[in-house]
Amino acid sequence: VQLQASGGGLVQAGGSLRLSCAASGRTFSSGGMGWFRQAPRKEREFVAAMSWSRGTTLYSDSVKGRFTISRDNAKNGVYLQMNSLKPEDTAVYYCAAEYSGSYFLAARYEYDYWGQGTQVTVSS
Repeated sequence: VQLQASGGGLVQAGGSLRLSCAASGRTFSSGGMGWFRQAPRKEREFVAAMSWSRGTTLYSDSVKGRFTISRDNAKNGVYLQMNSLKPEDTAVYYCAAEYSGSYFLAARYEYDYWGQGTQVTVSS
């Protein structure tokens, strides 16, 4: 299984970006996918996730109301629409996938596969 994240870049504060994560090698029909991010000198943190089997989404408090995760059926993956970006959103963003149907999609250890990351830089 391979996850390919794309869509990162440099944007001014208040702007928008849409990240994409495409999965190949396996169809995650019963699991879920999520986005995490890691800023310099900080631990990787949860951003958003979507459960395929339950049709639910989950967001961290820091992005709720600004970011939206959605499914990309054509690419067997997910999008992350990021609006009203802030300098503190600057980080490398990673997509991840799990196939067991976990109820704990905010936890890094629940995920089986990880993408390579895409850099998002928000200037003030």
